[in-house]
Formats: sequence, structure tokens, C-alpha cells
Amino acid sequence: MRMSKAFLASLLGICLFVPSAQAVDTPSTFSFHGSGYGHGVGLSQMGARSMALSGKSANEILQYFYKDVVIEPRDDSKILRVNIGHLLATAKIASTTKDSLIQIFQGDVGDQSDVVALASGNSFSFSIIGSTVSPKVTLGKSTQVVARNRVFTIRWSGTRYLDGPDTVVSVNHSGSTKKYRYGQMQIKAVKSPAGYRLELTNSVRLGDEYLWGVSEMPSYWPTAAIEAQAIASRTYAMSKAGIYRATCDCDLNGEISDQTFLGYAKELEKKYGVIWKETVTRTAGLTITQAGLPITAYFFSSSGGKTEVSENAWGTAKAYTQSVDDPGSLDLTLNPRFASWDRDVAQSVVATAFLLLDVVSLEILALNESGTVAQIQATSSTGAQAILRGETFRSRTKIPSAWFTLVSVQN
Repeated sequence: MRMSKAFLASLLGICLFVPSAQAVDTPSTFSFHGSGYGHGVGLSQMGARSMALSGKSANEILQYFYKDVVIEPRDDSKILRVNIGHLLATAKIASTTKDSLIQIFQGDVGDQSDVVALASGNSFSFSIIGSTVSPKVTLGKSTQVVARNRVFTIRWSGTRYLDGPDTVVSVNHSGSTKKYRYGQMQIKAVKSPAGYRLELTNSVRLGDEYLWGVSEMPSYWPTAAIEAQAIASRTYAMSKAGIYRATCDCDLNGEISDQTFLGYAKELEKKYGVIWKETVTRTAGLTITQAGLPITAYFFSSSGGKTEVSENAWGTAKAYTQSVDDPGSLDLTLNPRFASWDRDVAQSVVATAFLLLDVVSLEILALNESGTVAQIQATSSTGAQAILRGETFRSRTKIPSAWFTLVSVQN
């Protein structure tokens, strides 16, 4: 199902404005109507679901959404450094398993085993003091303060780094707690615009320890769709592995900016965690490549009926992205929340998006072939104007997608 020409024309021609007699008044709210959720580049998850329901295989789905690619086995045993806590002031790591052991080492410890532990215990609290990390160790009722350092490594029993009973550790920061089972962790003081903050990373093996914890698609969806997601997630991670980012002390962020990494909680999902783990195992090593290299396998939730290319979304062309029909995203039965949506955005949010003092009018200047907004222009009460890509505007205002039209303003 494609958007009608009349609908596209209405998108292109709409301009919301405040009459000149009221030029000093700024709208309090701008209203938008659209469809789809996400940037629209690469694999449409809702599209994959629809294709799987119609009998398509994972390979057919992937080769439909990515252009001129090959799905082939690759070594996925690399160790990834995944950020699980960004710009923190404090963090706490504790064992959730009886008779387990957690150790803390000074420095950024790799696979070597001849390092003397500074302390061992059941829980560790970390805070930032100046440009250093300050740990406090709790073992039973006793507490020990450890000498500060820029970096610490945490290991726990039942991993390839430390023998002993299988252990699950909980990580608490920013008001939430998550569980982790594999690898080791590093906590490091990193300079940020706000001063030094803690960066917490989990070093895990890509092919199993990492992918078992990735949560990007419901595991009760059709098998072919889940397999396509597993292959895309593996490929995306492989394209980032080994490219160190100092700002997060990581290869990959564990949030939506890369891929959502839930850690052990994904495996613990009743019934469905096992399904996802089996899917990762069944597709072991399978990677999407072009010219012999893993692609950056972008994926997203749903589109406005046709996928987008990377150049239109972000200004950089990628040969494996293409715009293809995506009718599954507009299926109200499959996609009741985002086949069609309406959002109100506050004046302050819109003005901040354009870096203007205020915004009195918005105008869609052009559309891309996919139907996404190519450019949107804002005019302030002073007459100043600014133009953004539709995808940039979507990202800054947090509306669901760049498939949108302007509806109204409220004063």
C-alpha cells in the first residue's frame, strides 16, 4: 500500500502560519499527523513480520530490505565492549547469587589472569571524586574503602574470567536495576562537558553473550522475522566491533542509539527468552555482507509505506540501503500504534530543535521519494529562518517518524 499522490501533495503544500496582525503571538503547540516509527533506513521490523507471515524466509526478507548483499557465515567470537551506564555520578554492582564471588581489580584488565585483586566482596559502590573512581566494598556487614583510581575491572565467578559458582550480578544506577551473567565489567572516569563522570561497560563475546541479551524484536513474532533480526543485530555489532569510542569507553552503546542490550533479563523472559536464545544459536555466524565486509545493518520499527535511504536520513550514502515498498507497516492489524499517529509538540521543543528564540510558522519545503519530509523550515517572530532535514527534526522533537504532515497550531 502506497501513499496516494493527493496525500503526498497535501504534505508538500501545507504551511502553517500566524497572520501578520498576530505576528507577536507565538503558538503554544504544533500538531502533526503521520505514520511509522523510527528513521526508516534498512530492515523494517514490521515489514519483516508481514513478510514472514506471508511465508518469506529470513534471507528473502534481508535481501529485500538491503540492496546487493550476501548472507554468509563469519567469525563472531569477537569481544565487544558494551556501554551499560553512561555519564554516571554513582553506580552499584552486587551479586544476586548465594555463595558467589565478585572481585575488583585496579586498572583495565584484559584476558590476563596474573593480576592481584584489590578486593573481593558481595557488592561494590562507585562514585566519582575529581577525575577518579572511588569504590567501596561491602562483604556481609563489613565495609572497605578502596584507594581511588581512574579505572577498575569487576569479575565474578562462573565466567571465563573467574572459576566458581555461576553468578548473576545486578547493576543499579539512574534509578533502575539490570542483571548481567557474562563477561566482565569496567568502570572508568571519563571527562565530559559536565566534568568527570563514570562510564560502565560490559565486555562480552559477540556471538552469544552479547546477542543473547539484545532485545529489539518481540520473540513471539514469526520465526523468519526473528531470524532476520538476529542476523541484522549480529551484523550491526560486527560492523562496530573494535571501533573504540572514548566518550562512552565502548564499541557499542547498550541503548537504542545502537541496539538495546538487556543483558540476562532477555534470557529470563518467560518462554520467549529461550526462543530468542535458540534463534541466535540457529543463525550462528550468519552475517550480511557487501564487498566482503559486514554492513552497518540499520533497522527500525515501521515506515510510512516505503523505506528510506541513508543519504536522505543522515546525509551519507550507503550502497546497501534502498527505498522499497513496505505495506506491512501500514497494516493496522499488525501496527495499530504507528500505522497512523498524531502528536502535539510544545513551542519550546520546536524552537530548541531549530535553535531559534521562538517559532511562529513551519513549512514543509520538500519530500523525499519515500514520502518522508526532506526539509522543514521554521520562521521566528523576528523573521529569522532555519531549515532542518526531516529526520533531524524527528530526532530532536521526538515525534515517531519523518513521515508526517503539519496539522494545526494552538495559541
